[in-house]
Amino acid sequence: MSVASTSCQSTLYFDGSCSLCQAEIGYYRKLDRSGALRFVDVSAVGASAPDGVTRQQAMERFHVQAGDGRTLSGAAAFVEVWKRLPGWQGAARVAALPGVLAVLEFGYRAFLPLRPMVSRVFRRLRRGRE
Repeated sequence: MSVASTSCQSTLYFDGSCSLCQAEIGYYRKLDRSGALRFVDVSAVGASAPDGVTRQQAMERFHVQAGDGRTLSGAAAFVEVWKRLPGWQGAARVAALPGVLAVLEFGYRAFLPLRPMVSRVFRRLRRGRE
């Protein structure tokens, strides 16, 4: 699916208090020159999560509300983002192959418990460069 065929924005809900997440979202913002994505930092005061998702759930796991209104999380949410970013549509097509999304979701779930530690390491590395 190309950006042209998905005219409504997709909204990314992310944990802005996570340094790793901040870097990832910064990368997405740079690539999204067409404005296909909207970014919501759910760690910000007054920020809201997508319908049916608590703020805590939105901070613990990546969520995207697709342009068609579907709320996606985990690997499926990443695939929705990839569909909309230049240079990433190929990854989205690979993810659509039988069984690939399940493998990506397995990897994502395995990573989630490690995210706080990885984020701390990433934050220290970034401070060292500044």
